[in-house]
Amino acid sequence: MIARIWRGITHKEKADDFIAYFNQTGLADYGKTPGNCGTTILRRDQGEHCEIMLISLWESMDAVHAFAGENAERSVYYPEDEQFLLQMEPLVRHYEVAQQISPNDADAHSDADGADKPKLKSK
Repeated sequence: MIARIWRGITHKEKADDFIAYFNQTGLADYGKTPGNCGTTILRRDQGEHCEIMLISLWESMDAVHAFAGENAERSVYYPEDEQFLLQMEPLVRHYEVAQQISPNDADAHSDADGADKPKLKSK
């Protein structure tokens, strides 16, 4: 599995509108692309600005290419992004997902001191 990570900065008062706009554009396109496994949207208010981070999960780099095109390292932007974003970062980052911890895998095991710990899934 591949994690595709994009970051953007907007004015704090525009953050909710940008996320709503993203739901209609990027998130809709992610969902239509075979091999998309979901997206997490993070936000962090910093004074008058808000940092938005998108972490989309993909079955493979082939699936990423199906969404982003041949040059998958380039950010994908939509026509009205310029109305929200203070910077248009040109590149995204891709990571291979090494492990995922899921609360649904609640089969906890105990360590030497008896504390329960979640099991880790290796990919």
